Amino acid sequence: MGGFFGVASSTDCITDLFYGTDYHSHLGTRRGGMASLDGGQFCRYIHNIENAQFRSKFEDDVYRMRGAMGIGVISDLEDQPLIIGSHLGLYAIVTVGAIWNLGDLANYTLAKGAHFSEMSGGQMNPTELVATLINQGSTFVEGIRLAQDAIEGSCSMLLLTDEGIYAARDKFGRTPIALAGKDGARAATLETCALPNLGYELDRQLGPGEIVRLTPDGIECLAPPLEPMQICTFLWVYYGYPASSYEEINVEASRYRCGAAMARRDGIEIDCVAGIPDSGTAHALGYANAKGVPHTRPFVKYTPTWPRSFMPQEQSMRDLVARMKLIPVQELIQGQRLMFCEDSIVRGTQLRDNIQRLFECGAKEVHMRPACPPLLYGCRFLNFSRSRSEMDLAARVAIHELGDGEENLHGYVDPDGEKHQAMVERIRRRLNLTSLKYQRLDDMVGAIGLPKDKLCTYCWDGVCSGCGNICSIDNPTTTVF
Repeated sequence: MGGFFGVASSTDCITDLFYGTDYHSHLGTRRGGMASLDGGQFCRYIHNIENAQFRSKFEDDVYRMRGAMGIGVISDLEDQPLIIGSHLGLYAIVTVGAIWNLGDLANYTLAKGAHFSEMSGGQMNPTELVATLINQGSTFVEGIRLAQDAIEGSCSMLLLTDEGIYAARDKFGRTPIALAGKDGARAATLETCALPNLGYELDRQLGPGEIVRLTPDGIECLAPPLEPMQICTFLWVYYGYPASSYEEINVEASRYRCGAAMARRDGIEIDCVAGIPDSGTAHALGYANAKGVPHTRPFVKYTPTWPRSFMPQEQSMRDLVARMKLIPVQELIQGQRLMFCEDSIVRGTQLRDNIQRLFECGAKEVHMRPACPPLLYGCRFLNFSRSRSEMDLAARVAIHELGDGEENLHGYVDPDGEKHQAMVERIRRRLNLTSLKYQRLDDMVGAIGLPKDKLCTYCWDGVCSGCGNICSIDNPTTTVF
């Protein structure tokens, strides 16, 4: 995934840029970067953040940077920001998203005489490709729209120019961009949690495909929002920071509602409720409050050195992180009928190990309530489902064991259907759970509070954003050229 922060100020902006970018550290895995513009001169720093926090890597750079405008990014893979020279002028760019037709777009631009310089491991930098597409336009706005129309997947971006900061949300609004201001400064951010402690007040969210330009004096709309919107539901389920809001809906509050919805459909007798920290905790609090049973912490998370378990690139390291960061509290486990809420079940390997540890610590029963339906499809827009292969998904493994083919996946969507129930039972037995019951799609959508047609739910029901049909990543419904 990743996140970004941009600020245009009448005075030096580096402190706001540094802390605003840092508030996105939970979203990225490998790279962090900042660029500022001072008197027509760009200053840029990029660091690897795999084994150190953003703050520790950039705290010395802050004192070397100057400028009233700047952009920062936390990135999954590529080095960013990039500084680009073109007929549009010199500018810096950061992007967030996933480009599934990267190869086709590269071939198209290469055939038109473009070249790529930011190569790593033989792979091109997706952000440089976006910049190359933008440079096809006669203006920044025209170029951004050309890029947005060409990309299959998602791409939101910030461009730092001597005219101001261009902020553009991807054309289906799959990732959010919030606009905010304070005296003499304007900011654009993916996470609204970056705003309060820096003194910014939220103005509004950009609409899908909308393009604006930020200056210290205000925000100018350069291209109006498009329809429809298909913001990723996983932001509220898992990725979003609890203090953030998207489309004016707070993450933490929606997770409480999600947990409460699961509790209302559950008649099971339990002694206590817990969440798999951190993202499962809010769902568990909502469940416990609605159910009227104690919320406890039989697992505590050791945070000083261990990152989120999806961050490491190697599966063996992800498994190690998952095990080492969660410490069982045996006194709260022994003889208890435990109910756990988890944000989702992706592959299930780490969860299976945690369940085994609970029984080893003397748990009488271990029940699981994931806060979203079974993941049937790998994300084709943002890679939010956190699995490198669709066939690794716990639901897909269960379907394969049941002897069904991929052409019949949609038959497993209905939570009241026999196929769905057989799939869930397979997963329950593999994980060695006393009971397993997934959140229903309609209840999850209701907990968020947006109409379903404004949410991307592809991971769960295979309905493609923008076309409303059932399709898969291997059979896209759109072409670029």
